[in-house]
Amino acid sequence: MDFNFTDDQLSLRDMVARWVEKGFTFERRHGIAKAGGQTREVYRELAELGLTGLVIPEAHGGMGFGAVEAMVVMEELGRGLVNAPFAAGALVAPALLSSAPATVQSAWLPRTASGEALAVLALHERTARYRWHHVSTAASKAGGGYKVSGHKSVVPAADEADAFIVPARLAGAADDVRGIGLFIVDAKAAGVTVQGYPTQDGARAGEVKLADAPATLIAEDGHALLEQGIDVGIAAACAEGVGVMEQYVKLTVEYMNTRKQFGTTLATFQALRHRMADVKMQLELGRSMSYYASLKLEQAAAQRRRALSQAKVQLGQSMRFVGQQCTQLHGGIGVTDEYAGSHYFKRLTMLEMAFGDTMHHLGEVSGRMQDTAGVFA
Repeated sequence: MDFNFTDDQLSLRDMVARWVEKGFTFERRHGIAKAGGQTREVYRELAELGLTGLVIPEAHGGMGFGAVEAMVVMEELGRGLVNAPFAAGALVAPALLSSAPATVQSAWLPRTASGEALAVLALHERTARYRWHHVSTAASKAGGGYKVSGHKSVVPAADEADAFIVPARLAGAADDVRGIGLFIVDAKAAGVTVQGYPTQDGARAGEVKLADAPATLIAEDGHALLEQGIDVGIAAACAEGVGVMEQYVKLTVEYMNTRKQFGTTLATFQALRHRMADVKMQLELGRSMSYYASLKLEQAAAQRRRALSQAKVQLGQSMRFVGQQCTQLHGGIGVTDEYAGSHYFKRLTMLEMAFGDTMHHLGEVSGRMQDTAGVFA
C-alpha cells in the first residue's frame, strides 16, 4: 500500500499551512478565545480558501475530494489550533446531507460549499453518554412536514450556526436503534432556542432547545447514516489530534533546547531525552492509526465502525500521554494561559472526549471481538 501523498494533497497541505502561519497566529487565536470563542469570521476565511467545499461533490459547487484530503486539512488546522467549527460544518454535515433528498441537497450543499451556511450536528442528549441510539428528542408529522421537540447539549458553534441536523425519534422507545430519523432545522425557525457558551479549549458550543420546531426530513431510518457521520467526525478528530500533538512536541523540543537548569539545557539530560522518545513514539502510533481511520471510512459499516473505534482508542491514549508529558516537561509555564502549550493540552483533552472517550471506544472494540481476542483477526 502506498502511503505517499499525491502532489495535489501536498499542495493542499501547503496552502492550509501558509494560511495558518500568516492568518491564524497564536495571538489571534488567544484573542478570539478570550473574547468568547466566536469564529464565524475565521470560518468565512476558510471558505474563501475553498475548504468548506472540500468533500462536497462538484455538482453542488464543491471540490469533490475524499477522506485523505480531509485528514490532511485537519492535521494542519490542528497544528494551528484553529478553533473554527470546520469539522462540524464542512465534513460531518455534508456527509449527512449527501444522503438527503435531492431538494434538501440543492437547498443546503451549495450554500455549505460556499461557506454561506453553517449546519452542525446536534447530537448529544444529557442522559445518552455516547449511546448515539439513545434519542428522546421526538419528531412527528405536521401537515406536509415535521415538527421536532427536545433538548440537545454541547452542540458545536450552536449560536453561530444557521441550521442543526437533529436525530429525533419517529417511533420506538428511547434506546431503540430503529425509529430514529434525521432532520434539518433552521436555527431561526419558530420554537428554536439556543444558549451559547465558550468551551475550555477556546471554541464555542451551546444548548439547543426545540419546541415543535419545523423540520425537514433528511432520512426516515437515519441511524446507519448517523453512525457514518459520527465516524467522519471521529476520523477528523484523530487527524486534528495528530496535528496538535506534532506541534506541541515541536514546541516542547524547542523549549528543552533553550531552557537551562544547573547550567545546561534540559535537552542534555538523558532521562528527559528518553521521555521525549516515548512521546514521539506515541505521536507516531497516533499518526498511523489516524491514517488507518481515514482509509477505513469507505469500508462496510461493521469494518468501518470497528476500525474507527480502534483508532479512537489509540489516539485517546496518545493524546493523553503526549499532552501530560509535554506539559510536565515545560514545568509551571506549561499551564499558563499566555503560553501556547496550555492551549494545546486543553485541545488534546477535548479531542480525547469527542465522539466518545477512550474507555467508551475500548468497550466498542471489545464488543466487536467475536471469535478471537483480535490478535489474529
